[in-house]
Amino acid sequence: MSKTNTSILSISGESGGGQLLRSSLSLALVTGRPFRMTNIRGKRPKPGLMRQHLTCVKAAAEVCGAEVEGAEMGSTELVFTPGKIAAGDYRFAIGSGGSTTLVLQTLLPALLHAEASSTLRIEGGTHNPMAPPFEFIEKCFLPVIQSMGVDATVTLERPGFMQAGGGVLTAHITPIKKWKKLKLTERGDPMEIFGRVLHAHLPGEIAQREITTASKILEWPENHIDLRYANDSTGPGNAILLGARFAKVCEISTGIAQMGKSAEAVATGAAKGLRGYLASTAPVGVHMADQLLLPMALAGGGVFHTLSITDHTRTNMALIEQFLPVKFSVEEIGPGAKAVRVTRLV
Repeated sequence: MSKTNTSILSISGESGGGQLLRSSLSLALVTGRPFRMTNIRGKRPKPGLMRQHLTCVKAAAEVCGAEVEGAEMGSTELVFTPGKIAAGDYRFAIGSGGSTTLVLQTLLPALLHAEASSTLRIEGGTHNPMAPPFEFIEKCFLPVIQSMGVDATVTLERPGFMQAGGGVLTAHITPIKKWKKLKLTERGDPMEIFGRVLHAHLPGEIAQREITTASKILEWPENHIDLRYANDSTGPGNAILLGARFAKVCEISTGIAQMGKSAEAVATGAAKGLRGYLASTAPVGVHMADQLLLPMALAGGGVFHTLSITDHTRTNMALIEQFLPVKFSVEEIGPGAKAVRVTRLV
């Protein structure tokens, strides 16, 4: 990647959440461009850096020997000046149930541009609300970026839930030789539909109620959703994962058990998410759309079709355009379907 522009980029973190910070860290690492972010998570009930954001900042700094100002709990301003990306055998502990997969996604673009292979071991939550679960990374996200030339694998050593954490994700990342442009405009032939409930240290009837609820909504036989006990996890937790695999793409819709949320509500959210995806023909789900923007920009071009574009996704596009010489465009291609393109600016 070109590392010619070293002027500091000013970014307002007010309208974005943790994603804006993570994308900024990834882009700073890859481009060598320093940034100052002010008003971090300014519109959130608890603004500023929380534990998992801080882990991302410190992990990103360690990977490239960055100079950092403002890396502390609750900080609303951060200055990040990256150094050279170094391959290595890295271990990071979030120290809570904060998301391991979001730390992985922050570091992955950088380590793909290192000079040698790296391993990551990240301890924390592997199945969190508001973050992709391990299975989404393994079965949905990685296969798409592997088609773009990425050589990376992930392993779940132990699941971890909110609040206790204690889950462990490991990854092996080989430097990329050349990015291939993504073209993901159709799903391909249907291969399988599948479901799983991951269940730890909670009454069994909770899992059964989820299976019954999801099966009714999706009109699946109940034995389509298997129950897996995760009793090696540190604390109690539960996740329902409902998926559909096609020849060219896989989608998983997830529900995570939380205090005060019924088993029926958890399962209904996940089942309706998958049902909505299956009612469309667009290959890329709403969450995956957000996650493919950066790899596609690094490849310098590409296109995918998705269901809808969130404000989150538009904010991410605008941020990427500040760091990289690319332009995103969104085109309506039919009811409930959009084409997202990226082109390299000359």
